[in-house]
Amino acid sequence: MNNKTNEELQALIAKATEGDKKALESVVASVQDIVFNLSLRMLGTFADAEDATQDILLKVITHLSSFRGESAFTTWVFRIAANHLKNYKKHMFAHHPLSFEFYGDDIENAKIQDIPDLTQNVEKDVLAEELKMSCTNVMLQCLDMESRCIFILGTMFKIDSRIAGEILGITPDAYRQKLSRTRKKMAEFLAQYCGEYGHGRCKCKERLNYAIQTHRLNPPQLDYMTATEIPLKTMYDVKNAMEDIDDLSQDFSFCKPYRSPERTRQLIQEFLDSTQLSIVQNS
Repeated sequence: MNNKTNEELQALIAKATEGDKKALESVVASVQDIVFNLSLRMLGTFADAEDATQDILLKVITHLSSFRGESAFTTWVFRIAANHLKNYKKHMFAHHPLSFEFYGDDIENAKIQDIPDLTQNVEKDVLAEELKMSCTNVMLQCLDMESRCIFILGTMFKIDSRIAGEILGITPDAYRQKLSRTRKKMAEFLAQYCGEYGHGRCKCKERLNYAIQTHRLNPPQLDYMTATEIPLKTMYDVKNAMEDIDDLSQDFSFCKPYRSPERTRQLIQEFLDSTQLSIVQNS
């Protein structure tokens, strides 16, 4: 995300709604990474996140003239994105829902022995890191939509309770309580089962061939390892630190932020190039 102040964004938005194409491009560029990363964590896969990101950014563009500056622009964008994602039904896990019980049973009982080497000469350390990032992200799909969104806003974006409550339409106190419960649930699961972030038996390197066989890992297409990681502090300008709401020491560093894929940027740019700016002025 480009680190623009709210005042700078307000000025750009005013220009964009008056028909300034460059200003509109700057406005979209300032939020496309936060939209992509929220979508990635909410939906679980890069492909679904890319599709949802395009939909959300188009909503931002076509509703831009309705932004009144009553809250920070990023808060307004988060609200649009969260509402869109909570009702999004086109992603893979909408049709194949997960649960912590299913995940735990798979870890405990999956037959990972005697599977032939399927790594296709890709380094196992690279595959293991891809699997770790993918697995922990997919694990978020075990949470219900609201809990997932609360966890992501609080743990990844570190948004404070007042603003998060505004985004989600709940009180700050309710947000803090739900975030604490959700962090506790995630921490307990990781501690019990995950050998990377806890003390569990699941080790990524030992499950590579099983993951490939079950189509959870695709050596020729490593989305996480080929994505461009960006500093977390560039992801938000809402607040620099979250309140101390619990004393959990669990490591949630798997919530790494990534630059939105180039193809998503290109599609949005093509839309901006082909669209009359009256769609922004008259929406």
